[in-house]
Amino acid sequence: MTEIRLHNYSCRMVSEFHQLSEKISQLAELAHSLRRENADLRLGMAALTAENADLSSRIDEAYQRVAALLEKLPASDEQNEEAA
Repeated sequence: MTEIRLHNYSCRMVSEFHQLSEKISQLAELAHSLRRENADLRLGMAALTAENADLSSRIDEAYQRVAALLEKLPASDEQNEEAA
């Protein structure tokens, strides 16, 4: 890193420099934390998307089984009378 020669700066400027340096460090930590959180959220979203696709598939299968069972049921008396 570049050496900072403090004798050319006033105490106030040095203090402001340190405050700015601390704020930059905090900002870098926050950015890193947000990147980690974003990655975790993406993983969670991918897992939930896969689970949603699985559940949708299971619902479709159940719907098809129920529809097939309904087709096998005999027609009700009202339907028989209407057909006659």
